[in-house]
Amino acid sequence: MNGTTSTETRARGGHAARNAAITGLAFVGSAVAAAAARFKLRNWGATWDERARQLPGDELIEYAASVYTRAITIHAPPDEVWRWVVQIGQGRGGWYSYEGVENLLGLDIHNTDEIRGEWQRLSVGDEIRAVPAGALGMKEGYSFRVAIVEPGHALVLRQAPPEHPWNATWAFVLGPDGFGGTRLLVRGRSARQAGLAGAVAHYGGELLDPVTFVMTRRMLLGIRYRAETAHQRELRHRAEVDHRLEAA
Repeated sequence: MNGTTSTETRARGGHAARNAAITGLAFVGSAVAAAAARFKLRNWGATWDERARQLPGDELIEYAASVYTRAITIHAPPDEVWRWVVQIGQGRGGWYSYEGVENLLGLDIHNTDEIRGEWQRLSVGDEIRAVPAGALGMKEGYSFRVAIVEPGHALVLRQAPPEHPWNATWAFVLGPDGFGGTRLLVRGRSARQAGLAGAVAHYGGELLDPVTFVMTRRMLLGIRYRAETAHQRELRHRAEVDHRLEAA
């Protein structure tokens, strides 16, 4: 009787150990998979070289606690893509993202499908509004400050205390892809502020990152669609002009 009980006890112990090991491996595997997925989303579309590359605006935050780089190829030259990028903002060209979702929040976003001359000029210190006054309980609204403007190449927007709860940059960087098109990179960098408020802002930003990814991805796709459509229209127009000249 005692031998049987001892055997059963050892068997139960063995089963428990195996179950614990399987559970532990499953947890570790899930954690690794989640971390890999999160890393991929944080750097959606960007190559390893692009993720490691120094970009305009990086120098504004020397020690960043959070960094992401997202990218897309656009079959249009950088100077044409820039015309769409420089128009971003509430009360301007919009964000080229999910306008309906943004307007459910009262943000009054209207994504444009045209190039507007009055939106083509930005200077350092200008405001790019994200939230209009009164929306989301913000009496004064919410705006980014233009930190860097390099026409045709880079637009860097800045958030910094005490005007903002975050110490962060949001950079749009354009470069040739080597085939007549453009690589458009979007990089976000943020520093963690000291104290409880800094911790809340940091972890709040991290929790919002999946939402940021969805909206940023849609924005990149929206810019690509508009730039490529306008570029193809321009190519057709040039071909028609050349054809008429040859026929004259």
